[in-house]
Amino acid sequence: MSKILFQKAVVALLLGLSIASAKKLNLVTTCTMVTDIVANIAGDRATVTGLMKEGVDPHLYKPTRDDLVKLFKADAIFYSGLMLEGRMADSFAKMSRKGIPTYPVTELLDEGYLLEPEGFDGHWDPHVWNDVASWMNATKAVAKAMGELDEGNKAFYLKNAESYIAELKKLDEYAKKCIATIPEKSRVLITAHDAFNYFARAYGIEVRAAQGVTTESEASIKDIDKLVNFIIERDIKAIFVENIVSNRNLQALIAGAKAKGHEVVIGGELYSDATGKAGSYEGTYIGMIDHNVTMITRALGGEAPEKGLNGKLSHH
Repeated sequence: MSKILFQKAVVALLLGLSIASAKKLNLVTTCTMVTDIVANIAGDRATVTGLMKEGVDPHLYKPTRDDLVKLFKADAIFYSGLMLEGRMADSFAKMSRKGIPTYPVTELLDEGYLLEPEGFDGHWDPHVWNDVASWMNATKAVAKAMGELDEGNKAFYLKNAESYIAELKKLDEYAKKCIATIPEKSRVLITAHDAFNYFARAYGIEVRAAQGVTTESEASIKDIDKLVNFIIERDIKAIFVENIVSNRNLQALIAGAKAKGHEVVIGGELYSDATGKAGSYEGTYIGMIDHNVTMITRALGGEAPEKGLNGKLSHH
């Protein structure tokens, strides 16, 4: 039994509770993608509380006083890492100094895998979940951490991770197969901010964005005009909004293309840095990626089933 669980068991016995109830870990997570994988691995052995809800931008998120209370009470904290939750760095450091285990789920990713965007000197692109293979890696990191926290249930966490990774492998293959059906000239993903570099590399699609890797960067008139000319040159018919970013830059692209005699439309809303609505299929990591892949494929002239990989999509 780990030190944390031993302490909880002692407290429970003093309070007259069963040891079984004492074994339930209290885990706190950050963004919805991390919350989902931790919940899948922890199963009924833990209570998982996500600080960020659907549609929340992790780049800009500042913990509230209520969040800090939850973090202080946690048996362990899981976050994405790679500076995605940049404004929470001090909070993580405080919790770590207080002896609360704090795990970045991307810690097992090799530096050779990571991308360093232009103008982001010294920082990696944090949007690794858009390549499903990286989230398989994150799943392994979570299972490893859970085994350290709760040694008695190590086999349970490893089994859950194995089952979840099997589902992720199907999703990864689906993404490769669908994106490959988009006509090569049209195989370009244009979004509001630069969150899809790993997606582009993994699934063979070119990606362009109106603004940079963080949602705090701004697009200049020159950037917009350059992208308008690219859209016309490649005869691109659809661009995509994101669930966490303003679409004003994309509206500027549409207006700019129209002024030059080219019609481009919004192909749909993608989940970039947060999943969809809690309790929905799109509110899971698998549903999020299934939605994105299916929407991109169909809007750009490729072939994908209307209801996605598992027949559960609600927005197509």
